[in-house]
Amino acid sequence: MRDVHTGDVINLPTEVLTAARDVPAPPGLSNLPPYLMCVGRDDHLTRLRTTLATTREAAATQASAVHGLGGIGKTTLVLAYAHRHRHEYDLIWWINADTPGNIAKSLADLALNLFPAWAGKANQDERTAWATSWLQWHPNWLLVFDNVENPADLAPYLGALDGGHHLITSRRATGWPRTIHTHPLDTLDPHEAAELICTYAIPSGTPTPQELLDARALAADLGHLPLALEQAGAYLAQNPTITIDSYRRHLPAKLDKAADGIDAERTIARIWSQTLHALTERNPHAVQVLYTLAWLAPDDIPVGLLEVAGADPDDLHEALGLLAAYSMATVTRHTTSVHRFLQAILRSAAKPGPDGSPSGRRAAEEAVAQALRGLVPSTINLVTPWDTLMPHLIALAATRPPGHQDDRAADLYDTAARLLYAQGHDARSIPLREATLAQREQLLGDTHPDTLTSRGNLANAYHAAGDLAHAITLHEATLAQREQSLGDTHPDTLISRNNLAHAYQHAGDLERAITLYKTTLAQREQVLGDTHPDTLTSRNNLANAYHTARDLARAVTLYKTTIVQSEQHLGDTHPDTLISRNNLADAYQDAGNLDDAITLYKTTLIQREQVLGDTHPNTLASRTSLAHAYRTAGDPARAVSLYETALAQYEQTLGHTHPDTLATRNNLAHACQDAGDPARAVSLHETALAQYEQTLGHTHLHTLASRHNLAHAYRTAGDPARAVSLFETVVAQREQVLGDTHPDTLTSRNNLAHAYQDAENLDRAVSLFETVVAQREQVLGDTHPDTLTSRNNLAYAYFETGDPARAIALFETVVAQSEQVLGDTHPDTLTSRNNLAYAHRELGNLDRAIPLFETVVAQSEQVLGDTRPNTLTARHNLALAYFEAGDPARAIRFFEATLVRCEQVLGDTHPETLTSRDNLATAREVASGTTG
Repeated sequence: MRDVHTGDVINLPTEVLTAARDVPAPPGLSNLPPYLMCVGRDDHLTRLRTTLATTREAAATQASAVHGLGGIGKTTLVLAYAHRHRHEYDLIWWINADTPGNIAKSLADLALNLFPAWAGKANQDERTAWATSWLQWHPNWLLVFDNVENPADLAPYLGALDGGHHLITSRRATGWPRTIHTHPLDTLDPHEAAELICTYAIPSGTPTPQELLDARALAADLGHLPLALEQAGAYLAQNPTITIDSYRRHLPAKLDKAADGIDAERTIARIWSQTLHALTERNPHAVQVLYTLAWLAPDDIPVGLLEVAGADPDDLHEALGLLAAYSMATVTRHTTSVHRFLQAILRSAAKPGPDGSPSGRRAAEEAVAQALRGLVPSTINLVTPWDTLMPHLIALAATRPPGHQDDRAADLYDTAARLLYAQGHDARSIPLREATLAQREQLLGDTHPDTLTSRGNLANAYHAAGDLAHAITLHEATLAQREQSLGDTHPDTLISRNNLAHAYQHAGDLERAITLYKTTLAQREQVLGDTHPDTLTSRNNLANAYHTARDLARAVTLYKTTIVQSEQHLGDTHPDTLISRNNLADAYQDAGNLDDAITLYKTTLIQREQVLGDTHPNTLASRTSLAHAYRTAGDPARAVSLYETALAQYEQTLGHTHPDTLATRNNLAHACQDAGDPARAVSLHETALAQYEQTLGHTHLHTLASRHNLAHAYRTAGDPARAVSLFETVVAQREQVLGDTHPDTLTSRNNLAHAYQDAENLDRAVSLFETVVAQREQVLGDTHPDTLTSRNNLAYAYFETGDPARAIALFETVVAQSEQVLGDTHPDTLTSRNNLAYAHRELGNLDRAIPLFETVVAQSEQVLGDTRPNTLTARHNLALAYFEAGDPARAIRFFEATLVRCEQVLGDTHPETLTSRDNLATAREVASGTTG
């Protein structure tokens, strides 16, 4: 037997050593703490098992150290492993390993459990030596060394004990012998993090869509850190009257409060406090560097940014190395990253220094200011020092303490905000705009013109970020102050009035928007003249508001007037003239006048290519508009090609996450969907949504639209379960952000009803369609196109639930209203007429169905063209009606004609092509049987 080394040599009697060889472990002996919920770590558990279960000859794999930031879930992971595999070991012993003395004590406790008759009389050193001897004699055990502070503390045991497995948890990422496999642990996936909160906090086990959204937001604020998530969930479970959102709004103060059943020493604040204490004892400068890092963006902080003139750079590098060793930072050769929630805790605990600034704040400000001062920002080059350091400047602005004086970076905030605006990222500028406004209010006063400009800019940034409530409040305040201090018709006052109208329009309050646009237009005509560029802009904006309100006749008239005036006073190819021309094409398209729309889009695109260049943002906008028109016209192949070209150009000129790039990726996904490639459509929508969430946040209007589109793609791809779940989320978010009756909310609710329909939950579908019809009637009016669409959908749902009489009556109403409001041959009118014919056909009323189908086919061919998808569908339906009426010969002719066009337009394997081919084959078989 090998000698036992546990410090001083302990000589044990022979009979005691013999007992160490002969005493067996009681079955299932362990001192494991109670099981803790372990979510999202299955891959880690599998890797640990694979590492430890390797053949015993490979001694290097018999020990594995799980390391990571305090609170990352190291103990939870290892405890889950031990509980999962407890029946595969003869003994499992949990060791408190933060000090050598505690390791020895835990092993001495093992001796008490194995050989109580002797151990009860022995001292601790003797019991520790006996337990070590027992472990040397007996194989197939698991020792868990929890919370190791110094890897060297394990040397006396790891070298002598090789008959079982050693599992280690530690904050230390470095200093481990090569014989120990290191296993870094990171934060949870966002979905799993939200699930962990809900598991604790929602007693029913099924969170509402709103609770799930709040849980995701809280999980993000907590940096998806398992211990913080567990602590938050337990607190919410113990205090059910406190909502997830309320808890979130009171962070980080809540995180020093432990619910019953959670050790107060295991709160995230206490654990990090202990780590900071250990760091302070070893290298106080490392703690100073950590507090500096707390005020910057969490990721990719340049190491060079932290260097101080005149200081030894090795001091900085050694400090960073120690932070990395304790898992308090991730350090590469050139950058450093810190967990965002650790930063929040550090900022909240930062004590004021001699100058009154919190710890690390002044150093962070001076570092960024020194790096940027004197450098001119550029909107041409995508990567400059400004772009590289922008996240850290935004972080400084966002964490500016209230009333903070002498901010060294303050003069850079406005410059950075203007740069972001020029790059199309105004939504990111909110912290910079807020800091600039606070500074100007403090130095210049509340109504100084520069202060009012800052307030208006902040309102525009909120608008760009989709926070319309904040935007409107600020625009209203700015307008009132400008009216008072500058006068009712001052140009700046008119700008504020125009911006407020724009915010009302996006918030769905079209009545107030139109009224305000009219007022602004009249005032600009009076003050600036009928053809001043600002007047033309107001006229274009009013036309756009009419367009949004689906008052297309008024919109077209105003657009035409604006174009004529722009051509006369600005020139035929002036950018503003081209904007109005493109908007007129949009109105033509929405009115169902696709031929005129496509012609105008083509003209505008050629002019923009000539005047602005092939990759100017406005040229790219024309290219995507033309692609959209082709898609609407049922030419998905042409649309896909144009969208792909535009997307590549957007990525090259504006970057992969510019809002216009994301919109184009989203539109390409739609076109792929139309072209019969649902898999690619879903993939593109998923990519676009992830990028929207990353760049704009989870509840931005564009993010919500992207999430809605992904749900629709799931539905089109035949996955109603995922579609329903995502639509429910979008409805809840749009209700929260936009309100219960905003047009976008109603659109999502309408599509959720469709998804219920697909999932064969017809009762819920009908109920929801009825709700949407009532709300659209109330908000949009009885004959608004969207109201007619919902009424059409409800009629179809009635038909599916076995109420054909009610369905037909409603279809007839919709057809009559569509003819009156949209015209006899508008695409929506043709769709409703086709649905009415379909209902009659399904009921066997072929005498009524066939004439209606024949009318729809003739009108579709005349208005939409011979090969448009709607025309193909109508022709296919007519062929089916002929077939069911006992006229297979006539049916075959229509099926053949439809199949040829489907192959030509949609492709040989498109679902509609396959359907037409199957129906043609069936009709031929029947015709053959009839004649044979």
